[in-house]
Amino acid sequence: MRQLTKAEEEVMQLLWKKGKAKVAELIEDMTEPKPAYNTTSTIVRILEDKGFVGHEKAGRGYKYFALIDKETYQKATMRKMVNSYFEGSFKNMVSFFVKEKNMSTKDLESILNELDKTNK
Repeated sequence: MRQLTKAEEEVMQLLWKKGKAKVAELIEDMTEPKPAYNTTSTIVRILEDKGFVGHEKAGRGYKYFALIDKETYQKATMRKMVNSYFEGSFKNMVSFFVKEKNMSTKDLESILNELDKTNK
C-alpha cells in the first residue's frame, strides 16, 4: 500500500471521521492556516488517483469518501514502520519506546493484558 503525505493523511483522517464530505466541508474542519480550496481539491484528486478516495455526485459538485478504511491503512503503515526501523520486530519497537521514556509501566501492563486476551 502506498504511503500518504502529511497533507493527504490530514484529508483521509477527516474523511474517516466524517464518512462523506465535499471539499469545502473538509476545509471547514482543517486546522489553521486553512489551505486554499484548489489545494485541497488537488489533494483529493491525488487520493482518488492513488485509490484511497471515491466520489459521488452531490448537487452541482461531489462528495468524497474513503475507499480504504482507517484500520487497513494503520496496519499497513505500522508493518512498514516496524520493518523499516525495527528490523521487523515489534519487540524492538516497544523496547525503543521504553528506552525513550515514552512508555510507562502502566502502558506495558495494558499491552500485556491485551496480549493475554487475544491469546486466550
